[in-house]
Amino acid sequence: MTIFRFGYVAMSMQVKNSSPSQTVTFKTFNKYSDREAAIRKLERIAQSNIRNCLRLLKHNKAFDISFFRLSSKLVPLATHEELADWDYLEAIDEDLGELGRFAKGNQMRLDFHPDHFVVINSPKEEILSSSVKTLRYHHRLLSAMGLSAVHRCVLHTGGLYGNKEKALEQFIDNWSRISTQLQKMILLENDDKSFHIEDVLYLCEKLEMPAVFDLHHHQANHHLPEWMDYWERIVGTWHHSQLPVKVHFSSPKNQQQFRHHADYVDANMVMEFAKKVSGSVTQVDCMLEAKQKDLALLKLVNDLKKYKELEWINQSTFSL
Repeated sequence: MTIFRFGYVAMSMQVKNSSPSQTVTFKTFNKYSDREAAIRKLERIAQSNIRNCLRLLKHNKAFDISFFRLSSKLVPLATHEELADWDYLEAIDEDLGELGRFAKGNQMRLDFHPDHFVVINSPKEEILSSSVKTLRYHHRLLSAMGLSAVHRCVLHTGGLYGNKEKALEQFIDNWSRISTQLQKMILLENDDKSFHIEDVLYLCEKLEMPAVFDLHHHQANHHLPEWMDYWERIVGTWHHSQLPVKVHFSSPKNQQQFRHHADYVDANMVMEFAKKVSGSVTQVDCMLEAKQKDLALLKLVNDLKKYKELEWINQSTFSL
């Protein structure tokens, strides 16, 4: 028997005016004649983002949703080179602490998926440096929340740069230049074009990093044997983690836009996956990457109710 827990990404379609990703462009920031006033504006937006995030966690609690991806845009311009002297944590430390206490008090798993410009395997020094700066930002947020940062940030392998084998080795070379503190924070996910699950497992097994399996990406990048052939190895990368195995679920928008995420998630696909892995591991946390966010999660739960063999633990978690 395995427990399957669902989560969703960053924003709610039900809770109005609750965006945790409000922002200001640097161009707009520069229009302020008073730099200190401009910084106070950024801090007010960051405080609003974090408080909105707390509203979302309270909403999630009402539906027993205890798995949630935080927005990486909580603090606008936090990593901009022109604001390197800004101690953004000073203004939001209390709000982040409250957010973390609520999550811990309700046993919620929170994590991040930094944007695509965080590229560990880049051969360009400036891109690697920028990526490390962004990872430090995520680590600072998690620490201010009082949460362990270990295995909280999902990344893709990066670019091919014309030679996949060289790109994989570049990842390993650059990895050795990243602090152990940041290394421990990272999980690696297979993508839909460049690096399939076998590539990711090569890196994860070598560098002792958990592999996040994305079923939709695997289907889009499917020149491999049946994904179940890799499941035991995927689970094996999690043996040194205190967190449950994590997977990503989404459905293709349509056949012409197969790589794009649909509004909702196909219940039959989820059920087929659950049947295949049931009993192989104690728990699987399933992040839904659907356009309709929490509505997609609630619809999926409702759609899965037709399968009588599922035993529902709460409104977002079942065992099989």
